[in-house]
Amino acid sequence: MQKMSGRKRPCRAGTEKMIVLGIESSCDETAAAIVEDGKTVLSSIVSSQIDIHHRYGGVVPELASRKHIESIGPVVHEAVRKSGIAASGIDGMAVTQGPGLIGSLLVGFSFAKGWAWSRDIPIVGVNHLEGHIHSVFIGDDPPVFPFVALLVSGGHTGIYHVISHIESALMGQTRDDAAGEAYDKVAKMMDLGYPGGSILDQLASQGDPGKIRFPRPYLDKNEFDFSFSGIKTAVNRYIQTHPDEYREQTADIAAGFQDAVTDVLSFKLIRAAQEMNCRHIAVVGGVAANNGLREKIRSRAAEHHLSVHIPPLELCGDNAAMIAAAGYHYLKAGHRLPLNADVYSRIKKE
Repeated sequence: MQKMSGRKRPCRAGTEKMIVLGIESSCDETAAAIVEDGKTVLSSIVSSQIDIHHRYGGVVPELASRKHIESIGPVVHEAVRKSGIAASGIDGMAVTQGPGLIGSLLVGFSFAKGWAWSRDIPIVGVNHLEGHIHSVFIGDDPPVFPFVALLVSGGHTGIYHVISHIESALMGQTRDDAAGEAYDKVAKMMDLGYPGGSILDQLASQGDPGKIRFPRPYLDKNEFDFSFSGIKTAVNRYIQTHPDEYREQTADIAAGFQDAVTDVLSFKLIRAAQEMNCRHIAVVGGVAANNGLREKIRSRAAEHHLSVHIPPLELCGDNAAMIAAAGYHYLKAGHRLPLNADVYSRIKKE
């Protein structure tokens, strides 16, 4: 990246702490956080839009953008106030640059550039997915490099070989629906509401995962790509062919669906760790909050003597603490965001 043109204020050097303000607005959460040295959260504010989008069964981009505009200022100011750090004590900024909804990204990105420029502090753009991976470094039990991370959310599902704080390699990803997206669509088929992930997870705990078995689309068991559209279609077909009884079987359907999804996710994560000879694995992203997935990965990891690292629930979904944590390492490495930089909706091609 190029350095920001114009005035330059370096981050504090030596043994002093580095305080980073992070901003996240890639989808339907407006978030800001103050993080010290990439691992200690001094404040984290998340303004959710679930109540707005619930009636539509999914995120409406235009509505999301409008709400971000209303929320960004108050959220950032509250994060600064709650941290106990004066604005003058912030050493750098990190903001989500992509991927995500363009309109939503632009709100946080534009605000962050203006805020940083007006205060003469360095700023970096952060890949949202790298932010999720860095959520496991916030706390007392970070993984040891290199490790393998499963990133599973509403918009993304992939496996990464993480070599350092600023270097990772994609090993495989979904070819169609993300796992979280499949959860939302299945919940919508069953008229369970939005967001579907937490609803299906809770319902699955009341059902029998062996009563209604759905296919496991492993694709190639030696490779690490995913496909979840087939599981979604199988659930839809079951509902259509059992119109008079499926409403009495919702718990068993949820359990069978979740069992299929978590089987594939856990199998490929363990297989990737074995392939890369890594003893540490991580699960990050919104679906990392899923109890069924957490339990299955911990159980299977124990069989292979792997160390499992999962962020606390409040850091699984979209938040700005993870963006600040990732940004800290890029700032230390000398990266800077040019003033003419723009957001991107998909993964940038190098």
